[in-house]
Amino acid sequence: MKLLRGISGFVIRRLLLGVLTLLVVSVVIFAATQGLPGDPARAILGKNATPDSLAALRQQLGLNRPVASQYWHWLSGFVRGDFGTSLAAGQPVCCSKSSSLLGGRIENSAFLVLVAALISIPLSILIGAMSARRRDGPFDHVMSVVTLALAALPEFVVGIVFVVLFGTVVWLLLPPVAIIPPDQAPWNYPKELVLPTLTLVVAVVPYISRIMRASMVEVLESDYIEMARLKGLRESKVVWRHALPNSLGPTIQVIALNLAYLAGGIVVVEFVFGYAGIGAALVDAVHNQDIPVVQALAMIIAGIYVVLNLVADVVTILITPRLRTSLS
Repeated sequence: MKLLRGISGFVIRRLLLGVLTLLVVSVVIFAATQGLPGDPARAILGKNATPDSLAALRQQLGLNRPVASQYWHWLSGFVRGDFGTSLAAGQPVCCSKSSSLLGGRIENSAFLVLVAALISIPLSILIGAMSARRRDGPFDHVMSVVTLALAALPEFVVGIVFVVLFGTVVWLLLPPVAIIPPDQAPWNYPKELVLPTLTLVVAVVPYISRIMRASMVEVLESDYIEMARLKGLRESKVVWRHALPNSLGPTIQVIALNLAYLAGGIVVVEFVFGYAGIGAALVDAVHNQDIPVVQALAMIIAGIYVVLNLVADVVTILITPRLRTSLS
């Protein structure tokens, strides 16, 4: 009970900090979008629009109101779940798939990130733990070089290499683009998802596995692990039962940061493979000066960062015996 009270108090404090963070981020996003060059009304009506039609559209969109009034209207709508209306498409921005601009795209991107996470997280933890257990051995040296090389490659380079190898020149095994019809779910097209998923996996595995290895090496050199060995416990039990749980704390934080990075960095991968997700929507919105869509996507990505960091902190406490003891 004392542990639950300690965790609940911690969660409440982090929630309040997260709300404050999102409030500050909303001010930054709104100010940045207001400072974008160009006129949204002219971008919608075109270069040949008359001054009267421009003035009428600005009045309709509320662009002639004071900046503070525009911000309050946008923020209050965001709190209610109303992300506004797309200036270019004339549709609600979010979040129903049948009636909004971003509903299906958010679903596509979320599914792609979920599949990449389900593959990359266990693989990274396994590679890091095995490298630490075989420290300075052949496996450790090979994985160190491979992960360092992969970490240095941008996502678009990895994606293009996969397209060349498996979709065009070398082996024609997989579709080089991931074109999914707007009215179809992404899981109905597994072959189209293979290359984008592999690209995202390669983007995050090097970082998580290297942090896991470093954390595991530090734990394996600690006094309580040495004491467990002196008691005669099998090495496999020492590693997987005692060392691994205490090594996951820093790794969980890196996993959360990488998942949040995927939510924002997926833009490049989606562009390379023509995948209809939030990345393509963000590119189109910036090109069309569709301010409500840009604001909505930026706030969604910021919210993902806050939620994932909160979840990572709670999971770290639950799986790390030392942190559980400090709250109990």
